[in-house]
Amino acid sequence: MQACLSLRGITKCFGSFSALNHISLDVQPGEVLALLGENGAGKSTLMNIIYGLYQPTAGQILLNGQPVTFSSPLAAISHGIGMVHQHFMLVPAFTVAENVAIGQGKARLTLRLDQIAKELQQLAARYHLQVDPFARVADLPVGLQQQVEILKALHHGAKILILDEPTGVLTPKEITGLIQTVRSLAAQGTSVIFISHKLNEVLEISDRIVVLRQGQCVGEVSPQGTTPGDLARMMVGRDVSFQPDRQASPRGEAILVMDSVRAINDRGVAALQDISLAVHAGEIVGIAGVDGNGQTELAEIVTGLRLLTAGEVVIAGENLTNQTPLDFINQKVGHVPEDRKKNGSIKGFSLWETAVMKNHGNFPFSHSGILNHEKMIDHTQKLVRQYDVRMATIHQSAHSLSGGNLQKLILAREITATPKFIVVMHPTRGLDVGAIEFVHSQLLEARRQGAAILLISSELEEVMSLADRILILYEGKIVGQLLPDEYDPNHIGLLMAGAREAG
Repeated sequence: MQACLSLRGITKCFGSFSALNHISLDVQPGEVLALLGENGAGKSTLMNIIYGLYQPTAGQILLNGQPVTFSSPLAAISHGIGMVHQHFMLVPAFTVAENVAIGQGKARLTLRLDQIAKELQQLAARYHLQVDPFARVADLPVGLQQQVEILKALHHGAKILILDEPTGVLTPKEITGLIQTVRSLAAQGTSVIFISHKLNEVLEISDRIVVLRQGQCVGEVSPQGTTPGDLARMMVGRDVSFQPDRQASPRGEAILVMDSVRAINDRGVAALQDISLAVHAGEIVGIAGVDGNGQTELAEIVTGLRLLTAGEVVIAGENLTNQTPLDFINQKVGHVPEDRKKNGSIKGFSLWETAVMKNHGNFPFSHSGILNHEKMIDHTQKLVRQYDVRMATIHQSAHSLSGGNLQKLILAREITATPKFIVVMHPTRGLDVGAIEFVHSQLLEARRQGAAILLISSELEEVMSLADRILILYEGKIVGQLLPDEYDPNHIGLLMAGAREAG
């Protein structure tokens, strides 16, 4: 059978740095090909070449045996290649049909929305999708928004569909639905390139698995007879522990106390409703929930980034209700934010500037108002060695790091400041198995040292493996609390979707 997509010797260089080195692979019609690799392995660069965002330095792309060149995503789309990005490219205020109409070729500009809606209904029925073409995207749950992205690509004529970390923001039930959708697409001839760090999902859904490491293809395996451990070794070159060593830890005094907290979001709508909770020294409390149910506002409130409309927040006995972020920092509050570039670092700052940016005014980095750059650089060099931050030089821009390495740098900055309380939001989203293992070990070490940790994550396996207690957040309310012997992913998934605990 002739491959529908072939890559031959694809190489991509950025200056003297080689991001991809002679990558060759084939994608067959109706095949689900999983692409694995650690952070910085070149997966995104390769997909950006296929999708026309980058041009290869060397090598060739073939569609059905014919050489092609994609100068832009529009050129790739016109050749039947679609991509669903990890962060959806939808206009929330538009309906499903209006979102699909965006990006139509000139020949389709006069097509009426009711005709597009009719075509979408036919596509949805064909691939067993549950999408109302007239629904406003802002009113749809995340799983249905993802279906809109898939429908949009199919409506644009995609025969090869790239899914970039598609399960990162989904509930277990939505993940099951996505897997069914992918199988339906493949059964009807659509080829799917599935990029994920979740090894069990890859083994369940794929027909073949290709592994990249340091810009090279290091292996291709069949899911049959392959274990997650096998894949992890191929990705990072060593054995990886999948189960964090969460040993019993004595629980100390309450460090964070929230009492009847209410807050609104940026649209003026209630985001948190009567939230009361406590996090103790030496304890990890996990917050499980589908994105958009108040997690962002919760993290902002306990770091001074958002005002309360009612209630109070106490940190280590100090009432910090509606105080400034600096007040929280001075009270030894650490924060690993969900957006590591927007909120965890500053564009244009080097690694060493990023590593000390919250503590630059403190000894030994500053004395009598004079900054000691030598101390800052020495400190950063120690951090990058201890936390295995892979970079060319500590003087390079922090934003030039891969996502996993920037996350390790931010985590190093926050944990080495010995916080009394730390809020960690989606700490391993988009990270490879090796980086995940390291991040988990550092969080558990901070817990062992007596830090109170609030872990906010949509990754159920992560929350269950790290948390001493789990609170489920739904529509801004805590709808359940579970202890380790009560952890069950199906039950937690139901609570995340709005079910209430009995009694």
